[in-house]
Amino acid sequence: MLTRRKVMGLVALAVFAPTPVYARESMPFTRTAFEAAQKDGKSILIEISASWCPTCRAQKPIIEGLLDSAKFKDMVAFRIDFDDQADEVRAIGAQTQSTLITFKGITEAGRSVGDTNPASIEELLGRAV
Repeated sequence: MLTRRKVMGLVALAVFAPTPVYARESMPFTRTAFEAAQKDGKSILIEISASWCPTCRAQKPIIEGLLDSAKFKDMVAFRIDFDDQADEVRAIGAQTQSTLITFKGITEAGRSVGDTNPASIEELLGRAV
């Protein structure tokens, strides 16, 4: 049986509970931001994804978790929408969604397509650090 005191305690827990920390997501790709990150010599991830793609959905939490780690905290991550940014997809030389491309400054460091293995995605990102 819930007493008033118990109910008030549960309400207090809900109100004062710490706010959950959400994973860092890739930001929408713009050519200007990408070129600025390259010019600054940043470690860069480009994630080409589509909302309907099950592989992209599987990649998302893996990428977010890696971007939250200390090893990749300074990596700049961009997301290109496969359907809405077809010109950018072609310009970067990609053929399909679920493509991940890393850069160290202006130099491409690695590329993968359809990978959902956390270890190999981490290795791909590591090439750009």
